[in-house]
Amino acid sequence: MAVQEARQCGGDCAHGARDDHRRAVAAFLAKRDGLAAGEGLPVALAHSAGASRQWVSDELTESARMVAERCREAGLARPERVWRATLVTLWGGVFALSLAEAATAIGTGWTPARTAGLLSALVVAALLTATAHRHRAHGGVLAPVLGEDNRLSTSRAVAATWVLFAAFAALFLALRLAAASGHTERETILRGLELTRCAGLLTAVFLTSTIAVTVRRVVTVRIHGQRLQKLRADRPRGADLLTDDAGRGSFADAQYVVVTLVAVLFAAVRLTRHPEQLPDLPWGLAALVLVSTVTYFAGKHAEGCRPVVLSVVRAREAGDLDAPIRTGDDIEIRGAGFVPPGAGTPDCLARVVVRIGAVYVHVPLVPVPGGFANPTDGVLTVPVPVDVEAGRVEIRVVTAAGVETNGVLVEVAD
Repeated sequence: MAVQEARQCGGDCAHGARDDHRRAVAAFLAKRDGLAAGEGLPVALAHSAGASRQWVSDELTESARMVAERCREAGLARPERVWRATLVTLWGGVFALSLAEAATAIGTGWTPARTAGLLSALVVAALLTATAHRHRAHGGVLAPVLGEDNRLSTSRAVAATWVLFAAFAALFLALRLAAASGHTERETILRGLELTRCAGLLTAVFLTSTIAVTVRRVVTVRIHGQRLQKLRADRPRGADLLTDDAGRGSFADAQYVVVTLVAVLFAAVRLTRHPEQLPDLPWGLAALVLVSTVTYFAGKHAEGCRPVVLSVVRAREAGDLDAPIRTGDDIEIRGAGFVPPGAGTPDCLARVVVRIGAVYVHVPLVPVPGGFANPTDGVLTVPVPVDVEAGRVEIRVVTAAGVETNGVLVEVAD
């Protein structure tokens, strides 16, 4: 129903949803920084550090959920705008190609190769336009390169680039063959399709397409095996091609994209210089694509790990005496992987849970200017509820991605 409403109201809804999201984010940031400075706390809770911390956490959690809801509303209205923008970019590229061909034809004249190139671009653009219209609710042209986590997939984007270029080159030669008037010209074009002339290009297409399929399988297996944590993104961004899920620059992804752009540009120049054959990608450049592909795959295979609890200690404040863990005390859980990449948003941080024996405790949000002091990727601080029975109890952490850590036994004194 929400998607249908977003489609009916068009751009105005998208603009209004974005404005609502911006206002919700601004209100949340103001509340977080105010509470971090001690402003807005009820007087009745000022005497109890635990009660005031819980109240602050509940207030921020509720505000974070509102921000997430506004973000989802903005995301519902976004695909309509994105698929139209991709079409503008696509046909803008066709127009730029026609201008480039017209400019380079000055002095040399218009050739059948230029006509075939322009017609090939028009056919490919028309097919992509039909695909974009069919998948307009999922980003249009971007739909085939979107991952299950709603991010742009680097492996799929690279494979799609090579496949589109190879299809364009094959269509270009097909049109040239259809327009050829002499036997010699036709024979020259047919020889240009021989395997010995295009083995490098076919190798690049095969490698990148295989990696795109294999990476998807590897990621799925690692998620099901709880060796990789994945969270769905609010919306795809162009930076996804060069960064990890947390938005940090990724060497494996960046080098894969850069090498692909260089190799495809080289192949395009070869096709321009020798329009009678498929671009013969040199084996040295094909080997560079191979090295880049292997590096990317190795980086994906090594990405992520299962969250782990290393130790649990009693949190001690200044002036407090050393003592065993009792109900009502704060405990500090030390480990790694509690906040996976992409889970740094407030609504995701509020979903981190600690299981103490049979009791599930939501990790309280502790604001500081510009962020949160709790939870963090390596340390969580939670109170031990009074419902926890004395004796040895097991402590586990459940992350926002739903992955549960190993268990650590601690002794809770009477």
